[in-house]
Amino acid sequence: MLKKFFLTTSSGILCSRIAGFVRDLLSASILGSGLYSDIFFVAFKFPNLFRRIFAEGAFTQSFLPAFIASKHKGAFSVSVLVIFSALLMLFSLLVSLYAPFFTKLLAYGFDARTITLAQNIVAINFYYLLLVFLATFFGALLQYKNHFFVSAYQTILLNLGMIAALLLGKDKDLLEVVYYLSYGVLIGGIGQVVVHFYPLYVLGFGKLFRVGLEQIYLCFKNPSQARKKATLKGDLKGFFKQFFPSVLGNSASQISSFIDTLLASFLATGSISYLYYANRVFQLPLALFAIAISTALFPTIAKAIKNAQQDVAIQHLQQALYFLTAMLLLCTLGGLLLSPLIISLLFERGQFGAQDVIQSAAVFRMYLVGLLPFGLAKIFSLWLYAHHQQLKAAKISLYSLIFGTICSLSLMPYLQASGLALSSSLAGFLLCFLNIKAFGFKRFLGMITPKALLKLASFLALETLALLLFLWCLEAWHTQDALQLLF
Repeated sequence: MLKKFFLTTSSGILCSRIAGFVRDLLSASILGSGLYSDIFFVAFKFPNLFRRIFAEGAFTQSFLPAFIASKHKGAFSVSVLVIFSALLMLFSLLVSLYAPFFTKLLAYGFDARTITLAQNIVAINFYYLLLVFLATFFGALLQYKNHFFVSAYQTILLNLGMIAALLLGKDKDLLEVVYYLSYGVLIGGIGQVVVHFYPLYVLGFGKLFRVGLEQIYLCFKNPSQARKKATLKGDLKGFFKQFFPSVLGNSASQISSFIDTLLASFLATGSISYLYYANRVFQLPLALFAIAISTALFPTIAKAIKNAQQDVAIQHLQQALYFLTAMLLLCTLGGLLLSPLIISLLFERGQFGAQDVIQSAAVFRMYLVGLLPFGLAKIFSLWLYAHHQQLKAAKISLYSLIFGTICSLSLMPYLQASGLALSSSLAGFLLCFLNIKAFGFKRFLGMITPKALLKLASFLALETLALLLFLWCLEAWHTQDALQLLF
């Protein structure tokens, strides 16, 4: 069953990322890496950060345990839905009313003219916050019924909305293209929400919402329901007590990327775009393996811990450790050796030129340094969440963020955008170290066997030989082409 859930989640992530790369390919070709691409990436950065935090575990890992434990599931779920929806709509309206202020917060290094150009784009994109919450909330309910398909594949709709917007606006002025792209985000977000309706109806959640509304009405209308009202308040208080630390605990790499964008606004034009494109490629193996495994693994780990089956939980973590280490090291090694080729194949066309490839590839290599530690931190943090230690996980993430920010400020003047990416990776190492420390070094070392290390070393040696042979053949092919041109 665990393999089925992992394959469903990872296949959905893969399809979504392929659609995302098509989107980025078009974006790089049409917008390039200049002023207007920087404006859109700044405007989309916070909504995209919010999407990653919510969709990649923070909400589900707090909501599902509270939902399962709640005696009044209908009232609890409806209350969470109403509270979040109201707060996010209010927040989006505030951003619309005070767009220049919020735009300045997102990109403090932008000059007055760029702030003026960006403010409406920022306001439009912020409405995606509500849509991504609704999609994540409905997806969490479906996961309660072991229905992972829609949650895994719904992000494709966001990418399709943005791809359609880019194709429709490709012949327009670049600022108009950015507007088209922003409205494409909203259309894709609406699609992400709507696609959940049918499975929710089939699985009986319509009745749950109806009963929940009735329960809430009776709680506040009928004095005899005081005990039920107190229980509901206690459930909500417990959920929010776990939710806010969980957000911080799950969002180290995303918040680090957000800070990078803010700092990059002080660097040369195009730096934000280099970070964005490099991070997009970096996120593929992280999502495809680490996030997919953690999503599928968490319910199993949580149930094993709850049933005092610690050995079973460690066994599942050990399997995930072996697989994830092999896959992420494979991706790291391949990415380091082939980074210019990867960036060139994906993005070099139209407005995105050879110099942009060099800059983005350098940033990409720095991000890859932290791929394995970020991935391992993802699975070992599950141990803390399963033990309801969200606050401890949050503190670990906070230490990592502070360390990463200090590194960014130190390295940015010397390495520019690459320094920001390297700082993110260094923060990932600290995050991994602290999560393994919380798990227990003795327990962690007990999971590693000489046989597994030998297999991993052989696997990496074979990959290195294959990659070097590939690069040698590629260089020989280019040399032959050059000789034919000369003679």
